[in-house]
This record gives sequence, structure tokens and C-alpha cells, in this order.
Amino acid sequence: MKLQERGARFGGLASPAPSRRAGPLTGLVLFVAKTLAIADMEVRKLRHDPTELLTRSVQPALWLLIFGEIFTHIRAIPTGSMPYLDYMAPGILAQSVLFIAIFSGIAIIWERDLGIVHKFLASPTPRTALVLGKALAAGVRGLSQAIIVYLLAWVLGVHLNWNPLALVGVVGFVLLGAACFSTFSLIIACLVKTRERFMGIGQILTMPLFFASNAIYPIAIMPAWLQAIALVNPLTYEVDGLRALMLGSGLSLSVLALDFVVLLVATTVLIYIGGWLYPRVAV
Repeated sequence: MKLQERGARFGGLASPAPSRRAGPLTGLVLFVAKTLAIADMEVRKLRHDPTELLTRSVQPALWLLIFGEIFTHIRAIPTGSMPYLDYMAPGILAQSVLFIAIFSGIAIIWERDLGIVHKFLASPTPRTALVLGKALAAGVRGLSQAIIVYLLAWVLGVHLNWNPLALVGVVGFVLLGAACFSTFSLIIACLVKTRERFMGIGQILTMPLFFASNAIYPIAIMPAWLQAIALVNPLTYEVDGLRALMLGSGLSLSVLALDFVVLLVATTVLIYIGGWLYPRVAV
């Protein structure tokens, strides 16, 4: 009874486990409910510190206003008939989502130091639900960046595709990309276990992931060794999907499906690995 009362404070995380007679549908409903409870708890943190979203918007603004405008005028990077600023905007959105997601794992270390992780592990909530809930919360933060980048791109004259279905697709890619890299961040936090090491590794990984993708230049102009890295980089597929949906140019359902499947598979694998490693963060 005490466990249930304590779990109620965490959004029903300690609700009784489904009985053996309960069908798979009941188990799925409980899994989804616990995942959403974790996500809701994480999102509520933004209400206490909404300035985080504003400070995160400075970086994409600088990239679009300075880097994008300059390279558009000098035409240093070949993008065909597409203005470079148009080409760059989806990449900056993906970059913003990456930077938010890749440092989200540090919250796991804070939760361990405060004893919150031990309470989670004492509840009957599946470890994958804990990881997936945090991934969804990172997706919500990513959506806030999408709104900011869309506003900046519109002000700068980027030719955006306002088709409702395309906007829904952008939301899907942002959520999936944030989930992928936030889960990767959680795995790193489970392995290194200290804030100092985590921040060091996070800073080492963000720039290679960004520059070894098609975010700010086409893969075709990369050297062969960098092209090979870009093709196994999940950020490349996120940028590719966002570029097709945001600009509406070269929109191919087969290519979009490939981008989505690659991101989905990568995210699923990382969530299972994160669920397996999550208890280790408390050790």
C-alpha cells in the first residue's frame, strides 16, 4: 500500500503490475501509461525553468543569421538552384534538436545523486518505459526548437512548405531524432556516471555528429571516408527527411520512408540498450 501511495506521487508509476491473466493489450496500455507519466514529469520541469528554451534558441539564430546569410551571398557551397539558406535551415533544426538531446543525459546523473533513480528502480515500471518517457520529453523540447527555427526561417525568407501533412511529418522526425540522441545520451550517462566525464564526452560527440552529416553541405562534396561516416550517422537521415518535408523539394515517399525507418530502428535499438543499462546508473 505504501508503495502504491509513493508511486502515485510519480504519476502512477507504482501501479500494480498486470495479473497473469491480463492479456497483452492490458500490458501495452499500462506500458504506454507509465511511459507518458515519465514524459509528463520531465516536461513539467520546463514550467519551472522556461528560460532554458530561450537560451537554446540563440545558437540556431546565430547559425541562420550569420553563417547562413554569409554563405548564401558568397555561394561557396554548391546547392544547385536552391538558395543556401533554404538548404541550411533544416540542418540547423536538426542541429538544435541534437544539441538539446545529447546533453539531456546529465539529468540522469543528477537524479542518481538525489536518489530519484533508486525510487524509479523500486517501482514496477519497465526500464524501457523509463527510457522511452525521457526520450519523449526530449522530443517536446525539440519541438520548441522547431517553432523557433521555423519563425527565423520565415523571417529570413526561406521558402517553407506549409502543407499540413508535411508539418506533421516534421513533428514526427523531430520527435524521433530527439528520442534517438537523448537515448544515446542516457546510455553515455549510464556508462560514465560522473557529470564531468559526461560533459566532456558530450562535447566531443556533438560536433563530429553535426559535421559528419548533410546538415550544412551535401554529401556529394565530402571526401570518400567522410561520406562513409555520414551514411551511418542517424543525423544524416533526420536532416534528409526534414529537408524534404520543410522545403517540399525532391519529395519522395520511398526516400522519406527509408529515412524514417533508419531513425526508428536506431532509436528502438538504443531504447532497449538504455533500458538494459539504466539500473547501472545507480551502482
